[in-house]
Amino acid sequence: MASNWLSIPRDERYFEDYVVGSSREYGTIQLSAEDIIDYAKRFDPQPMHTDPVTAKDTPFGELIASGWHTASVMMRLFVDNYLSSVASLASPGIDELRWQKPVRPGDSLSARITVIEARRSASKPDRGIVRSYIEVKNQHDEVVMKMKAMNLFMCRGAAAKT
Repeated sequence: MASNWLSIPRDERYFEDYVVGSSREYGTIQLSAEDIIDYAKRFDPQPMHTDPVTAKDTPFGELIASGWHTASVMMRLFVDNYLSSVASLASPGIDELRWQKPVRPGDSLSARITVIEARRSASKPDRGIVRSYIEVKNQHDEVVMKMKAMNLFMCRGAAAKT
């Protein structure tokens, strides 16, 4: 039986360790108003993300983080905790990215990641494809973002053969 990535350190984790149904929560990262504004000025300069005064007149009533900022926080948690540091190859993409609720200054974000599919590649048997369902939650346990990720991982022993 395959081992469970929940108990395997990142520097020992391979495709076989990502078991369908396994789930774990990682976090937290807190966002300040300054974090939100700095990110938005560089990457998503819309007034609801960059100007607290103007943001009061938006449907949100205050400054909110860019959805891409939320996705970047998720990516930090994903890389630091979930992805193997020895077997992660790449990602062919994501599916079903949705921003559910606004992220506000002071919110602390965490990510719950669940393995929803793990299959060996038919064309390249030295690697496998893992699909993961990711929910980013705030400190009130509300889902603020969700998505499905797809990642390629080397199989155990494959790196030594190449």
